[in-house]
Amino acid sequence: MRLAMLSPVAWRTPPKSYGPWERVVSLITEGLVRAGVDVTLFATRDSITRGRLHAVAPKGYEEDPDILPKVWECLHISEVFERADQFDLIHNHFDFLPLTYSRLVSTPMVTTIHGFSSPKILPVYRKYDSTSYYVSISNADRSPDLDYVATVYHGIDIENFTFRDRPGGDYLLFFGRIHPDKGTKEAIEIASLAGRRLILAGIIQDQDYYERWVKPHLDEPGVEFVGSVGPERRDELLGNALALLHPIHFAEPFGLSVVESMACGTPVIAFPKGSMPELIDHGRDGFLVSDVGEAVEAVEGIEEIDRRHCRETVEKRFTAEIMVRNYLEVYEKILARH
Repeated sequence: MRLAMLSPVAWRTPPKSYGPWERVVSLITEGLVRAGVDVTLFATRDSITRGRLHAVAPKGYEEDPDILPKVWECLHISEVFERADQFDLIHNHFDFLPLTYSRLVSTPMVTTIHGFSSPKILPVYRKYDSTSYYVSISNADRSPDLDYVATVYHGIDIENFTFRDRPGGDYLLFFGRIHPDKGTKEAIEIASLAGRRLILAGIIQDQDYYERWVKPHLDEPGVEFVGSVGPERRDELLGNALALLHPIHFAEPFGLSVVESMACGTPVIAFPKGSMPELIDHGRDGFLVSDVGEAVEAVEGIEEIDRRHCRETVEKRFTAEIMVRNYLEVYEKILARH
């Protein structure tokens, strides 16, 4: 099989720190190469892969302000479709825009929908529903307006997450974008009411929100913001935490940090929105809570959770190897129709 893997160009593939879509694309690509698939990765020029790399964008536009996103996105996507006849299948991770090229070529395309940024993008997906193939990353993230070939959960490189049967620290952790959707404000409230230290890690995606709800607390004892972190620091922070706080305010399509936390043995306290009930077994991998008050109670009972069970959940359901195997089944199903 000759496969074209279309990655976003916001960040390098794999990302140096933040870049969840690019991280997933890298894990799929490298797993497929190990499985003997001929993969060409379309990504930024500084990307790293054991497959073939085809690139026009020098760097991710989030890393270089001189790169105008729309210009390089268009140049990047066109590279795949101008070479479509060289491949048996195109795997699109670039959201909806590549769908508008898909009927101009005979090569079939499967699109992993990494979430809907807005209902306003649905018309594009609806238009190409009958001629393309869609994969959802959770059952909760499926649109009733679309047909799907499969749901494939994200997997992680579990060997890079160290299991700890007991936390090495006395802190709670918030690991994600500093944004209202992610509930950074509520994480601070939960930690304060529970009388626990809190470490915040992630990129600032909403500066006004950060200035209003986060920054004032950094002058107080017990709240620390460490910014975006790389793989080694991520493993340390996740593994040594008492629990990961995930009080989200949106229907999260998946939640990589949740799975990464459980891989380290660290239970998760989350609001039950989006995919959270699919990832977290309430009372075994952590707690699904409806508000700040319930989250505080969950913190008090966090020692009830068997950290070994958290790790085993990831080993059984959310490894990169399982993800790659499931995508191979999707590819075989599509190619059988062509």
